[in-house]
Amino acid sequence: MSPVPPRAATHGWIWLASQSPRRRDLLAQIGVSVRLLEPDPGEDVEALEAERPGEPARRYVTRVTAAKLEAAIDRLRRRDLEPAPVLCADTTVALGRELLAKPRDAADAARMLRRLSGREHRVLTSVAVAWPVGSRYRHAQAIQVSTVRFARLSAGEVARYVASGEPFGKAGAYGIQGRAAAFVERVAGSHSSIMGLPLHETAVLLREAGVSF
Repeated sequence: MSPVPPRAATHGWIWLASQSPRRRDLLAQIGVSVRLLEPDPGEDVEALEAERPGEPARRYVTRVTAAKLEAAIDRLRRRDLEPAPVLCADTTVALGRELLAKPRDAADAARMLRRLSGREHRVLTSVAVAWPVGSRYRHAQAIQVSTVRFARLSAGEVARYVASGEPFGKAGAYGIQGRAAAFVERVAGSHSSIMGLPLHETAVLLREAGVSF
């Protein structure tokens, strides 16, 4: 018989290795208590999100999430912090084979919104959890792919939305939980995933990691 893998210890909270307030709020929505595991000063987390030429969206978001999780575990050990499950996630927007990452500036945000205007795009969010089993960490990962269709946006709508500041720091230059909700004609998939964390998949992973919530 194959050996039975050790069961995860029960945990009442997790380390959240994300600076996104939306992910923190979504976890609170399902009753998960978090402690933030923020990057060290000088740690270049954004570099982990660098694209590779021709890389498909699914492979990109899965790879970036796994890299973020490894960096978070290294950070946890380096600081000698209390062992507990660690959660990371990453979201990207894909228009066909084109990836729309976080906009560099206002002009880039406006360009992305014009590209999305009147069209359907995919929002891919990958979530990964690692939890301590003895002296090591076990890993599990999931992905959720949703589709969103935007109405046609006027030049004025694009300009006003960019001026609001909301597009910055968000893949595809918009947040569905904010003013951009008015642009959305149709959604198929997970609303929470489009916000940045697929709650069903996250709950499954956290239960596997022994997190009580």
